[in-house]
Amino acid sequence: MFKYFPTNYVWNIAINLALEMGAKIGEIDEMCQPVLDASRKGDDAGTVDFMRSWVEMADKLSDLAQEDLVQGRELSAGSKLARASTYYLTAERLQSSGFAERLPLYQKFLAAFQRSILLSGENCERLEIPYEGTHLSALYVRAEGVKGPAPVLVQVNGLDSTKEMVYRIAPAQALARRGVSSLILDQPGTGEALRLQGLTAVVDSERWASKVMDFLETRKDMDSKRIGLMGVSLGGYYAPRAVAFEPRFALGAVWGANHNWGEVQLRRLRNEGDRPVPHYWEHVQWVWGKQNMEEFMELIPQIHLNGILDRIRVPFLVTHGADDRQIPLDYAHQTYAGLVNSPDRELKIFTRREGGSQHSSLDNSSNAGDFIADWVTERLGGRTHTQGKAVAQQH
Repeated sequence: MFKYFPTNYVWNIAINLALEMGAKIGEIDEMCQPVLDASRKGDDAGTVDFMRSWVEMADKLSDLAQEDLVQGRELSAGSKLARASTYYLTAERLQSSGFAERLPLYQKFLAAFQRSILLSGENCERLEIPYEGTHLSALYVRAEGVKGPAPVLVQVNGLDSTKEMVYRIAPAQALARRGVSSLILDQPGTGEALRLQGLTAVVDSERWASKVMDFLETRKDMDSKRIGLMGVSLGGYYAPRAVAFEPRFALGAVWGANHNWGEVQLRRLRNEGDRPVPHYWEHVQWVWGKQNMEEFMELIPQIHLNGILDRIRVPFLVTHGADDRQIPLDYAHQTYAGLVNSPDRELKIFTRREGGSQHSSLDNSSNAGDFIADWVTERLGGRTHTQGKAVAQQH
């Protein structure tokens, strides 16, 4: 994992995620150099300084994009706005939930992201899925070269990610080239659902996953018999739980197993283990809709996969990073062991040799993402070679 700050694991995670989303190393250096002193105050205390520096760069890129547009250079403007949106989001994610500037910054990020997609002509469409009197927002990436209904992999966030992050990092484009569509969701507790609608996380993830399936079954461009579900990070709890209780999913996968998230919280409480975001305890209470630590601690014993995975009777892929500092590797083995009735289960540990050995491959998503895309494609139906004749390298 790239470590710009010697003592700030949380800030380094943010940088690695930004790089995976398309950040440029020169811009990273320009944003981070001024906050080296602030980093020594700690992950939480220095986050406002971090935000100011990253927003300054994002604003500059937005201004440069506007200059491109004056000259009719929409593709160049879209490229700059894509990075600006990444920097806005990175700055927003590190702030406390009650920070006054957080919501306006998130809205600024959304606007920049949507504009970048439009100007760049990317294969990405915003959808809204009916849910409990409101909606869940999603990004839809269409399969390439498919006539008629295409298979779909639904992808869901973790504790602190958003659909735009998953779109930039996870294998949506790789799947599209393989003939598989992607639906990337801000489920309750994440992204727009949390920030704009106040929809907090729920233990029974099938509650929203079933509504997603209802919606997908109405789409003529999606094959309702070939829909899979993948979860990233805390999605490693949400996805198996949903597949266990929603039998319409044709397969399941996790990018980072999270077999017993409640147990992980107890460990963090004891030793303040490696956290994904600053202001961590405030953040988890916000995500789950709890008013204080007492309420949160009453909830967490429910957040585990013990005793339910034997309900899964479809193919299932469990992946984990060998060097994951947030979620113990043993949880990947526990999830895999519980899939006793899956007709096609696989456990894949990403090593340093392959890359992607950190939590949910935040250090290098490319090879891990390709592996997941191939595994899903081989089971949902698609192609793992070019449209022409597959070519094998001769040695």
